[in-house]
Amino acid sequence: MAQLEYDEIKERKYIVLDGQPWEVLTSHVFRKQQRKPVNAVKLRNLISGKVTERSFHVSEKAEEAEIENRDVKYLYENKGEYWFCDPTNPSDRYKIDSDLIGQEIKYIKQNSILTGLVFDDEFIGIKFPIKVDLKVTEAHDAVKGNTSSGATKQVVVETGATVNVPMFIKEGEIIRINTETGNYAERVGGNNF
Repeated sequence: MAQLEYDEIKERKYIVLDGQPWEVLTSHVFRKQQRKPVNAVKLRNLISGKVTERSFHVSEKAEEAEIENRDVKYLYENKGEYWFCDPTNPSDRYKIDSDLIGQEIKYIKQNSILTGLVFDDEFIGIKFPIKVDLKVTEAHDAVKGNTSSGATKQVVVETGATVNVPMFIKEGEIIRINTETGNYAERVGGNNF
């Protein structure tokens, strides 16, 4: 496996520390007064989800983690268990525990193809699209006098998740949602224009 120099440990890289894979969330190389440069990084453990900070000095290196991306098809959720299969072989089914999945799954439609992250032949998580388009299945009409700027209401989308949206969004419209934050991004289309 490749060794990364201290200044090559940057955002979106995966490294191995203590035998476990970590994703680099942020990195900042700086120099304090007359000392040698240091790379201050924020890391997220891809197995436990724990976030920590660590400094790498000029003399330090980190082993780059070999994370394999594998297509997986999301089937369904049952009692906190999320079931997936190989897109080319639907009989090859397996479950991934909810602690490896994250909150983004509630914005994903059944039968969607996602990217599974594999480390040492073991699933360690799922990479979700940052934004998804979903149909609004339940939306209450705006109440007169309650439409001042910035007013929002809750709607239910086709996956069953609730999202805060502007008052003008109606049932049947397609909206774009940021899966990382769960926030409404924009209206995409629908039947009520």
